[in-house]
Amino acid sequence: MTLRTGSRTFGVEEELLLVDPGSGAPQAASGSVIRYARRHDELFLTGGQRSNPLETELQREQLETATPVCASLGELSEHIRSARLAAAKSAAGVGLSVAALATSPVSVRPSLTPSHRYLRMADAYGPTADEQLTCGCHVHVGIDSPDEGVAVLDRIRPWLPPLLALSANSPFWQGADTGYDSWRHQVWGRWPSSGPTELFGSAGQYRATVEALLATGALVDEGMIYFDARLSRRYPTVEIRVPDVCLDVDDAVLMAAFVRALVGTAADAWRRGEPPDPVRADLMRLAMWRAGRSGLRDDLVHPHTRRAAPAQEVVGALLDHLTPALDRSGDLETVTSLLRGLLQRGNGAQRQRATFTRSHDIGAVVTFAVRQTMSV
Repeated sequence: MTLRTGSRTFGVEEELLLVDPGSGAPQAASGSVIRYARRHDELFLTGGQRSNPLETELQREQLETATPVCASLGELSEHIRSARLAAAKSAAGVGLSVAALATSPVSVRPSLTPSHRYLRMADAYGPTADEQLTCGCHVHVGIDSPDEGVAVLDRIRPWLPPLLALSANSPFWQGADTGYDSWRHQVWGRWPSSGPTELFGSAGQYRATVEALLATGALVDEGMIYFDARLSRRYPTVEIRVPDVCLDVDDAVLMAAFVRALVGTAADAWRRGEPPDPVRADLMRLAMWRAGRSGLRDDLVHPHTRRAAPAQEVVGALLDHLTPALDRSGDLETVTSLLRGLLQRGNGAQRQRATFTRSHDIGAVVTFAVRQTMSV
């Protein structure tokens, strides 16, 4: 097999909180916001082209945005900013703001979106669904075939925890500091089908695994295959679901750049006949827990040694692992600059805590996040 040439296409889905601009409390208003958006579809024009509209999510306090398929980091950045702007203008149309927060700092009792599917989930999972107000960043990267996609899934597993540490943006839950940088990861992990996977080996075995999970009757539908990384049901992509939604657009672009390079690096290794790292899923779960717990503040699990190592060292290893792919795509300089900026200012959790330390006001954390969500 020959190495693939050319950069892969990619796109990003972001989940955003709808909040009261005064108190910062989440507001159950996604239906009203989307109705406003439909009456003002000019909000979704980017460069003369229509971008994807807003979508509802599990809870009425959140919206989902999605970029179109993009070819470059610059194009992706423009579309993420445009999608956030459209969401912010639509929310403002009904007196609200949007915040790129992975959990709500202000106490909230979420309100389920009353679709048939979500009502079934609420009935099946009880408090797991009732309390699930979390916002992630999902990155899709184009693949040539399901076989290539599964080869990628098998080979990127050890490198996913650093993405969570870098993106972690959910230290607060119900008005209190959890001590975790990504409490979203803990809440999301309550779903029975979430988390890391064992090696699949082939597209056929991936499909067999999905069918076996569905046959248990424990899942409402195939959309609940909530693996950390999975094959998309709708698009010819792999979908990486690990990152928290990021405060800054630049950090979301960085996550997407890393994911695209991970996919390219893994696919090339597969084509060269290099076997995947056989790290067990239970060790992967511990590595992901460590990343969500301390983010960039403490040690992470090193993807090579499986031992504790300083976060900066692990992030450096990630960059080293992806440097050839980033260099080939022309993204290395941009990614190095974006990563330097993130490490200098801290991840979202660190910045939320710094805001609270200065203000002693949990509502001020949301005000800060609203501002950063739209910052250029």
